[in-house]
Amino acid sequence: MKTIIEPFRIKVVEPIRMTTREHREEVLRKAGFNVFLIDAEDVLIDLLTDSGTGAMSSEQWAGIMRGDESYAGSISYHRMYNRVKEVTGFDHILPTHQGRASERILFEVMAGPGMIVPNNNHFDTTRANIEHSGAAAIDLVIDEGHIASDRYPFKGNMNIQKLENLFEQKGKEKIPLVMITITNNSGGGQPVSLENMRAVRKVCDRYGVPFFLDACRFAENAYMIKMREAGQQDRKIPDIVRDMFDLADGATISAKKDGLVNIGGLLLVRDDVINMQARNLLILTEGFPTYGGLAGRDLEAMAQGFEEVLHEDYLQYRLRSVEYLGERLVAAGVPIVEPPGGHAIYIDAAGFCPHIKAENLPGQAVVCALYRNAGIRAVEIGTLMFGGNQTKPDMELVRLAIPRRVYTQSHIDYVVEAILEVYAIRNTLKPLEIVEEPPQLRHFTAQLREIG
Repeated sequence: MKTIIEPFRIKVVEPIRMTTREHREEVLRKAGFNVFLIDAEDVLIDLLTDSGTGAMSSEQWAGIMRGDESYAGSISYHRMYNRVKEVTGFDHILPTHQGRASERILFEVMAGPGMIVPNNNHFDTTRANIEHSGAAAIDLVIDEGHIASDRYPFKGNMNIQKLENLFEQKGKEKIPLVMITITNNSGGGQPVSLENMRAVRKVCDRYGVPFFLDACRFAENAYMIKMREAGQQDRKIPDIVRDMFDLADGATISAKKDGLVNIGGLLLVRDDVINMQARNLLILTEGFPTYGGLAGRDLEAMAQGFEEVLHEDYLQYRLRSVEYLGERLVAAGVPIVEPPGGHAIYIDAAGFCPHIKAENLPGQAVVCALYRNAGIRAVEIGTLMFGGNQTKPDMELVRLAIPRRVYTQSHIDYVVEAILEVYAIRNTLKPLEIVEEPPQLRHFTAQLREIG
């Protein structure tokens, strides 16, 4: 059949509060034109993030009722541990309350002043945690990854030559680890090929440096490998996933993405010494190693989520839903990052609003227009998010992140209609400027104002 249906039935519904344009205008101004500061009840369709915003299955809710809340050695921890070990092959598995906690522990252990951590593209909290340790975060995505309209199938790949040049120029002593984000969130949710990961592994082996994955969306990356990479079409998703993890010395995972849960994360390592150091920090700041800041019920939900995310019918539906939104926008002439990624559609805000300069935040102008006109909350990934400290991002994007198993096709059709209405009046969108900002991760709490 041509129609890809949702591979589930809806058992519980949550009402959406319908709002007026006048109300949204007032809300937007009170929030300082920063949609992070808008209350959820004032949002119709929330595409701010796919992190922790998905719907859990009946089996996950059943697991929540089984949760063992013992402080140490709970049954729920062992269920989670055994499932994650089966999926990834790692022996050292530390739970955390979410992915950024895993990042903080990892970089406190492995990074530090004067060091450099290369990635295809670091996302916001990853970059912030690296810089908080005193190290520098360097992006080495391939050239195709900088061009929104380029349809190269693996635009998340790392530039191997640039990685080798970095080792030669800086020396392996300055590089404590190499990281790849799968899928590449900052670069449009684009996948990384197995071939590219193997090439990175070879470079790391040659210089004796560990290779880590930022594996928040590992299953979506595996499905796109199956769909796009030569020789992978007849393979099973769990086998592709295992190939990816087998290449790595460690991984950070926000289980709020492909763990299909509302809270939780993981830090995976192979080295015994690194594991011991990370475990000590975990106890200090998160909790005992068999709960890591989570309730037993969260560990149960995570164990089930790591099973369900590998189901191919789910992944087919998941990626096709995102692709459907992208196809509708492209057909209407809206510039997006192509081809569509796994968890979100990224509008090319520079192409959408060519009359607004990067320093006046064209992405945030689109974000505000979508909320003002239709009650849709998206997020800017451009100068507001990454443009602090005199840096300039490669692209000005607006991410429409689709929560897992939450919205139906009619919701997505509404999103399409809203974007097309905003696109029709794009020349009227106003530039913005920052009025107040914190020293780090400014996009979360900055106050803005429209100019003109």
